[in-house]
Amino acid sequence: QLQLVESGGGLVQAGGSLRLSCAASGRTFTNYAMGWFRQAPGKEREFVSAISWSGFNKYYAASVKGRFTISRDNAKGTVYLQMNNLKPEDTAVYYCAATLGPPVTFTTGYDYWGQGTQVTVSS
Repeated sequence: QLQLVESGGGLVQAGGSLRLSCAASGRTFTNYAMGWFRQAPGKEREFVSAISWSGFNKYYAASVKGRFTISRDNAKGTVYLQMNNLKPEDTAVYYCAATLGPPVTFTTGYDYWGQGTQVTVSS
């Protein structure tokens, strides 16, 4: 089993920044592409960003492109999501996920999930 633990969420004012981290353990981290998803109250979980095992290929939802940056440190077994210029509509629980397949944009493409970290952006 691959365990994923997110951290770095919190309360921030609009225009502010946060960096989320997701630490993986239990399996070889470089076997997995990683993704970030988010879920706001009353809404479905949606794709935010994904990164290939090498870190070479990165993908973003249109709503976050230019503001969020995904990265990974394979030596540390950690994936990051740098979130800049945050907006109230970014408020959600953010989840990291891992897949042995390619870094896709849909939830069913991922095999392992973290417990989530709350991000709240005040206006």
